[in-house]
Amino acid sequence: MSEAAATAPPPVVVAGTTVDHLTETYQAHYRSLLGLAALLLDDTASCEDVVQEAFIRVHSARDRVRDRDKTLAYLRQTVVNLSRSALRRRILGLKLLSKPMPDMASAEEGAYDQLERDDLIKAMRGLQRRQREVLVLRYFADMTEAQVAETLGVSLGSVKAYGSRGIAALRVAMEAQQS
Repeated sequence: MSEAAATAPPPVVVAGTTVDHLTETYQAHYRSLLGLAALLLDDTASCEDVVQEAFIRVHSARDRVRDRDKTLAYLRQTVVNLSRSALRRRILGLKLLSKPMPDMASAEEGAYDQLERDDLIKAMRGLQRRQREVLVLRYFADMTEAQVAETLGVSLGSVKAYGSRGIAALRVAMEAQQS
């Protein structure tokens, strides 16, 4: 080895931001990064989450940060990007959130409707088989009289007669249950 090579200091190899430098940056700039996030987001918990996530991401990518002086700039940009992502997720969540109907029934009305349905089912069970079939197909399956006739294999006049008699019998049964 030559004399100059033996006395020269070893070359400095920059391997990126060190953990110690990142820790110092955290201690010195955590509050300012939190303030940056607070300008972009509205609640403290989200701001803290964003800043913590930024430090985690910079820590995991510290080998790619060649210039230690740019660590803070990289952290700031990461905080901004994570804040944008958080806002996008919130907006998407609000868009997907189902909006309640303005005229939704109260719990009491729902219970009353359930009782009426139970009464109706009980009354339907008391009808003759053909009357019940015609009413179910006509009003619950929303079929036309011709479709009901074809489905049951009866004439159109029979469908009208069974339907008429079935509704009359239902009316009598429902009135009897309510009194």
